[in-house]
Amino acid sequence: MKKSVLLFTLLGAALWIAGANRMSGQAVPAFHDLFNGKDLTGWVNVNTDKDTWSVKDGILVCSGRPIGVMRSEKQYENFILHIEWRHMEPGGNSGVFVWSNAVPGERNRLPNGVEVQMLDPEWVNLHKIKGETPPLAYVHGELFGVGGVETVPDNPRGPRSKSIENRVQGNKAWNTYDVVAVDGVIKLAVNGKFVNGIARSTQKKGYLCLESEGAEIHFRNIKLLELPPGVTTPEQAAPELD
Repeated sequence: MKKSVLLFTLLGAALWIAGANRMSGQAVPAFHDLFNGKDLTGWVNVNTDKDTWSVKDGILVCSGRPIGVMRSEKQYENFILHIEWRHMEPGGNSGVFVWSNAVPGERNRLPNGVEVQMLDPEWVNLHKIKGETPPLAYVHGELFGVGGVETVPDNPRGPRSKSIENRVQGNKAWNTYDVVAVDGVIKLAVNGKFVNGIARSTQKKGYLCLESEGAEIHFRNIKLLELPPGVTTPEQAAPELD
């Protein structure tokens, strides 16, 4: 199935379900805030310091130190996530983990899941590989499985999927990600256009994790529309945490 057809199928299914629920009198899926703009209610600090995450003027501020994550209180399976972010330092590194177990790895302090990359465009100029500048597509919303989670990339760069158009703005400029995650498939829109995706994720239910990875990053307008569940086996879901 072509990527555009699959995307419209996912979104069409979501709209159809909303319409069917409205006709039947059931609750219609709607976006709700994952960040209330006041405090860290709804989030759990996994392995960072108490002052790594803070709220200032309605913005969720991450200092970037130490490396680690903060997770959502509950797990999610099928959903649409809207999140806005901006790096405050050139070459800043961060991301959001989808369908994660929220358990830090022994070596890198980061959990498993599917990472939705959030890199400042200057990253490629500050991190040359064997003396060469990496392709700019590396930073623009790459999607990839981590911690043993496997995916099939839409636009392969090895096991990762790269965006087909560069749309991320530089540090201190706000960027918008819209993430459609349904039944092991993820489609990512960057600043108003769908440019990347993966399929057949071996883990398709779990926590959302915001990443602290060495540089200050800000988040705002974190909203989620939860869709009906699919047929997910215990092996395809992350274990529930206390």
